[in-house]
Amino acid sequence: MSTTTTTFEEIKAKQRATWGSGDYAKIAWVTVPVAETLVTTVDPRPGATVLDVATGTGHVALAAARRFAVVAGIDYVPELIAHAERRAESEGLTIDFRTADAEDLPFADGSFDYVTSAIGVMFTADHQKAADELVRVTKQGGRIGLASWTPTGFIGQLLKTVGKHAAPPPGALPPTRWGTEEVLRELYGDRVSSVETTVATVTQRFASAEHFADFFITYYGPTYKAAERVGEDGREAFRADLIELANSSNHATDGTLACDWEYLIAVATKA
Repeated sequence: MSTTTTTFEEIKAKQRATWGSGDYAKIAWVTVPVAETLVTTVDPRPGATVLDVATGTGHVALAAARRFAVVAGIDYVPELIAHAERRAESEGLTIDFRTADAEDLPFADGSFDYVTSAIGVMFTADHQKAADELVRVTKQGGRIGLASWTPTGFIGQLLKTVGKHAAPPPGALPPTRWGTEEVLRELYGDRVSSVETTVATVTQRFASAEHFADFFITYYGPTYKAAERVGEDGREAFRADLIELANSSNHATDGTLACDWEYLIAVATKA
């Protein structure tokens, strides 16, 4: 009897393929309010240096640049970086976007006053290595601001539903660990002097639970790949579970879908 161990590098390769599938630029619409809340909470000042890690299509980087900060943004999916660059160009904003890995940031120690990530770094393969990099590139006294889905919130339950139908690779860490203060304190250790957290929600609206399920299966990498893996036989059962999850969280009274998605805002100060 043999056992198979999946390395973090193998998990990362699968993750990169996942986030490059579907069309995350469409899904990214729903995280705009989360990014804006994170930037408001971190409050980068004009002229300050900001790095947005796992920037995706650039929501946080753009919001920080609009505050006249000096901004860089990285993501390991080239297509997302290209999308972020087009958005910055359309607004006349200068942002140093690069294709790079959150676990191996191409910046010197203590390069930034603020380091941020909204619904991004939580999806890295090696959580400790990613946290180490966040701390490393932050200046002493600088702030690290994260927005992460919580384990018990709507997206936490969505990811559990994905895992029920298409199990993650052996050794993969739950991304929603980042949505708990306890785990963040463990990841940062004594390298930060404080960690301040706030639980927030963003209300998302869809035409119906069915519309939500089909939208996510079509465009969101994890659900897109899960539907692909289970094939035609398992797709309907997967879709039905997504519809059930949406209906169970619905508080709309007009026949549409309205769900509150919970996330954790965490701001740490580097010691």
